[in-house]
Amino acid sequence: MTKTFSSRKFSAFTLAGLLLLGVAFSACNKNNNNNEDVPTAGVMAFNLAPDVPLASVTLGGNTIGTGPIAFNAYTGGYLGVYANTWSVGSFNFNTGSQLDAVNAAFQPDQYYSVFVVGSGTTYKNVVVHDNFDSLTATTGKAYVRYINAIPDASSPTVTIASGGSNVVNDNAAFASVSEFTAINTGSITINVTNGGSISANRTINVEERGLYTILLSGVPGGTGDQAVAIKFITNGTLDANTAKQSSVSAKSAN
Repeated sequence: MTKTFSSRKFSAFTLAGLLLLGVAFSACNKNNNNNEDVPTAGVMAFNLAPDVPLASVTLGGNTIGTGPIAFNAYTGGYLGVYANTWSVGSFNFNTGSQLDAVNAAFQPDQYYSVFVVGSGTTYKNVVVHDNFDSLTATTGKAYVRYINAIPDASSPTVTIASGGSNVVNDNAAFASVSEFTAINTGSITINVTNGGSISANRTINVEERGLYTILLSGVPGGTGDQAVAIKFITNGTLDANTAKQSSVSAKSAN
């Protein structure tokens, strides 16, 4: 059975050139001069590099979104792009220096996340296929995943618990992204620790059929905006309806 994905934060913006489509994301858009189907994918970008106050993310040399992305912020929704293999670049917006560049394939009617992580002189663009087609909308269940964007080699323990029982219990390497895991709706507790300089916990509420990405960010032992923190975003909701467009600009994670 084909499953569709509805994102309450879905958006697409008209950008320079023909790479990024100024239309809501769909499997096919009749938007070219020959009235032919144009296969598209959806992309969401994040800046999780703590020493990069503003980051620009590009596909094929064209900037994603309406402007640079602040630390611990993201594009606010999936943006429509032509399905193709693109060079994914990231830049420090203030200095213009390139952080990283990788090639990634974007398939039609699929969703992807681009996470900019790292610090100092080492940065990485982590491109992940958000494979919602593999998930099943189940009564009383949400789906959660995490990315460990804390620049440290200690592989801290990450737990996500529901009703006092760990549904996720991993040693998470830096820049690793977990698969989406089904979890009971309601209150869940997230904890990340290496027994020393990395320690944070948070309780959030998740809704039925909701899709959530948990962002583990900050600097080990950091304070203020640089402190290790647990944030999250809602990717959308598993639903039987087609995604509807909404006008959402870059924003901070919760």
